[in-house]
Amino acid sequence: MAVLTLGASPARTSWTDTPVARLEALAELQTLNADLLSHDSATLTLDRWCARHHLADGAKIVADRVRGQDKPPPAAVREQLQVGADQPIAYRRVRLRCGEHVLSEADNWYVPSRLTPDMNRALETGDTAFGRVVQPLRFQRHTVSVQLLWSPLPEGWDSGGAPLPRAKPGAALSIPDNVIEHQALLTRADGEPFSYVVETYTGAVLDFPPSF
Repeated sequence: MAVLTLGASPARTSWTDTPVARLEALAELQTLNADLLSHDSATLTLDRWCARHHLADGAKIVADRVRGQDKPPPAAVREQLQVGADQPIAYRRVRLRCGEHVLSEADNWYVPSRLTPDMNRALETGDTAFGRVVQPLRFQRHTVSVQLLWSPLPEGWDSGGAPLPRAKPGAALSIPDNVIEHQALLTRADGEPFSYVVETYTGAVLDFPPSF
């Protein structure tokens, strides 16, 4: 498996540090955020994002497993999943990428007894994205929290409370590694919760040339 690192990429250097570029970057982040909030599968949403922005040939999200970093479920996660202290909860950490662009890292705690044997086998032995594996459950996504980790423009810029940053001729816009965080609970069609995810979306979601 190839080792992929987060951080600046050649595509992101094409975002110059101007007020217009910052405004477009903010609009793109808000568009992605709204798209994630309005659909049940983050994997399929990122599929569409990859295709729309031509991030890779055959734009489709691939899940790279991160092994050896298991995390016990916090008490709050057990509470969200409605399981007792003795009921097994599995853990899976993945990087979701389109081509060479790692778009998100996700921590996922799930209840194996609420999935089918085939789903559990696929999750334990393979690298398929969680959302694809459990798609037959017709699951629903319930957002627990959303945090914009970075804004290209200062708070209050749209109401006159803060001035727009000045253009820096020739300078690239500095986009951080992490830009959005979502926490969500997934439930089956019958309403029973089976998965709790913490998804951190990276600056690579902007690895495409701006339109201006």
